[in-house]
Amino acid sequence: MAEKKKAAKAINLKGRSFLTLMDFSVEEVRHLLDLSRKLKAKKRKGLRKPLLEGKNIVLLFEKASTRTRCAFEVAALEEGAHVTFLDSNSSQMGKKESLEDSAKVLGRFYDGIEYRGYRQEVVESLARHSGVPVWNGLTDVDHPTQVLADFLTIEEHVAKPLNKVKLVFAGDIRNNMAYALMYGAAKTGMHFVGLGPRTLNPSEEILARVREAAQLTGAQIELSDDLAAVQGADVIYTDVWASMGEEDQIPERVRLLTPYKVTMAMLDRTGNPDVIFLHCLPAFHDFETKLAKDMKEKGHDIREVTDEVFRSRHSVVFDQAENRMHTINAIMVATL
Repeated sequence: MAEKKKAAKAINLKGRSFLTLMDFSVEEVRHLLDLSRKLKAKKRKGLRKPLLEGKNIVLLFEKASTRTRCAFEVAALEEGAHVTFLDSNSSQMGKKESLEDSAKVLGRFYDGIEYRGYRQEVVESLARHSGVPVWNGLTDVDHPTQVLADFLTIEEHVAKPLNKVKLVFAGDIRNNMAYALMYGAAKTGMHFVGLGPRTLNPSEEILARVREAAQLTGAQIELSDDLAAVQGADVIYTDVWASMGEEDQIPERVRLLTPYKVTMAMLDRTGNPDVIFLHCLPAFHDFETKLAKDMKEKGHDIREVTDEVFRSRHSVVFDQAENRMHTINAIMVATL
């Protein structure tokens, strides 16, 4: 028992940035998930005392968000930290001031920086020049805070350790969510299947990195365009077919990805009556949004998941959304 306690104390992430799960060891990822669970339990019991009093955090958003912004703000405020929100219209970063100079200034004012935007190079540059922990709230090639929430949700709803779980991501398997899930799978020993058309396969460079990491944990990383690959899945995951800034590609994506829409038939095909459905949200599952209505009028059904699945007992997407707050809380507490 003493040895276990000593090993747990050896995980110290203070001062570290959280840019991608590929930067963290298996034990460090486990530590963040365990901390998330502890902080969530204490919050629900009303036992928590603020852990970030006196800390100042800035949120830099080049891309709009609901869950990421709210999760960071609520988690930080509940821990006693002060939060500043800056979007692209309220900051000179990259316009009248270089990224390096902005990072150095913000590092003097703030104890931690969150960035949500486009290029991974931006969040890496912020971490390199600011001198304080930087957290990746989403880039074009990664979404690590989301994956921690996903894996916490899986542990809450699937009666298996992560290294025994089979997760199938259906759709555009070269988007940031698919990449992030592959990275997380490689770090936890999970069986990951990217299910989609071959024309949307990830780059060989990314696959090589992921498979190298997977060798250390026994993770399986597969790509398939055959719907039979869902057999035995514990988790079916999908995301929108066109990310922010890719709206002009919607007609072609609909043509390519409609065969991989998540339906009850797909869930049935897993052969697992307890399979769960995950989505990072927002989701197109009906025609109650302006974009879905407009596209439908133009003859394009952009729903990546049916409303039947989204509202079914298999769907735990709102538990998953809540867990964004708890895992982001753990990341901030661990690194500050």
